Amino acid sequence: MSIDIPRGLAVGLLVVVCAGPALATELVYTPVNPAFGGNPLNGAWLLNNAQAQNDYDDPDLKSRASAFAGTSALERFTNQLESRLLSQLLDTINNGNTGSLATDAFLIDVIDDSGALSIQVTDRATGEISIIEVSGLNP
Repeated sequence: MSIDIPRGLAVGLLVVVCAGPALATELVYTPVNPAFGGNPLNGAWLLNNAQAQNDYDDPDLKSRASAFAGTSALERFTNQLESRLLSQLLDTINNGNTGSLATDAFLIDVIDDSGALSIQVTDRATGEISIIEVSGLNP
């Protein structure tokens, strides 16, 4: 007695028998974005990609950048000199000396009253006066 099995069915049964047991693992979702629990090292990569796709130009950024880029060498020198003179004025306070400094924008008066330092800053444009008092300088 012989059984006639069609050729396609025989090949299908042979594949099923030879395949053996299939192994499967659990799928685990891992977020990419560090804000949602992903790897923190992905943050820089995500930020760079977002900035590369951003085509918005901030008009305020251009005006702020031009304000710093527009300073001449003379203006930078003047600012550094004013900073140095103010630093020197504050250094002389340790010797009991007082003094004042006048710039284009401010009038600065420094007074040492037996360990209580008083700095009066007057804005030349508005006339507004700010007083900074520091106590306990001399032991």
